[in-house]
Amino acid sequence: MANAVPSRLGQQLGAGDTRALFLKVFSGEVLTVYDANTVMKDKTRVRNLSSGKSAQFPAIGRTTAAYHVPGTEINGNVIQSDEKVITIDDVLLASTFISQIDEAMSQYEVRAEYAKRMGQALAQTYDRNLLSLLVKAARDTGAGGLGVGAVGQGNAVSQNIGASPTVQQIVDAMYTAARVFDDKFIPESDRYALVSPATYWSLVTNDKLLNKFFQENNGSYADGTLYTIAGFKLIKTPNLSLDHTAAVGTFPDYANKYAVNASDTAFVCMTPEALGTVKLMDLTSEMEYQMWRQGTLMISKMAVGHGVLRPEAIYEGRRA
Repeated sequence: MANAVPSRLGQQLGAGDTRALFLKVFSGEVLTVYDANTVMKDKTRVRNLSSGKSAQFPAIGRTTAAYHVPGTEINGNVIQSDEKVITIDDVLLASTFISQIDEAMSQYEVRAEYAKRMGQALAQTYDRNLLSLLVKAARDTGAGGLGVGAVGQGNAVSQNIGASPTVQQIVDAMYTAARVFDDKFIPESDRYALVSPATYWSLVTNDKLLNKFFQENNGSYADGTLYTIAGFKLIKTPNLSLDHTAAVGTFPDYANKYAVNASDTAFVCMTPEALGTVKLMDLTSEMEYQMWRQGTLMISKMAVGHGVLRPEAIYEGRRA
């Protein structure tokens, strides 16, 4: 009898690697979870790199206007220029190894569940790095500091709102942030207030913020939703008020770039112009069966870097 000619479900167009299409299923699972678990992905300026280690973001200063006196020579004003450079960090990855025998005996789809955990790990680190940069910039406004603006720009701000601020004090601080943003000519669109869960649930209990006569359709007490304060869209995230200097392995860091104790941060106001992200390798996944280990190694990885572009668009409310 002749051997059967099987239809290999993992082959692409019936040829090549018999696991090629299985890899795509795994990658899609990671991408779905990654998108669902990050709040910062769409709140920075992003530049994709085809090669290289960094990207330049030009900064152009302001100029002035003056009335012309008839007969006087016009020589032109000097408009100063500067730049912000963001460098790629090392490869950020999540990995796991699944023994073939364990997978065979498992009563659930092992790879899909592990893929979710790996996607969540990448998403949480991505968010934490960006959020820690906001806090570091707000507190580092000395000469040459991370929160010092380039030519014509203002500095980031960190406001002390008291060790145990009331809900009203937090709200008042956000209105102060809105005024500061207006004074710096920061556009009113796409303003966000990132808050810790503790701050968010305190704000939800404020009747004035939910009162329809104060602001139409601004949330629901029953649903625990609150949308805006002082024009800032509220974004709740458990990754804000953390000690990013915790023990190695708790929160991954790159060359001390994201290390800051933000446990006393109540909120951070910002716009997408505040931070920049450069991507050399977007989220990708790899899977390989290792015969000599009798199991499958799965890796999800990305190579990105984050930096501060416009610190004037950063305002922290700090419990201190």
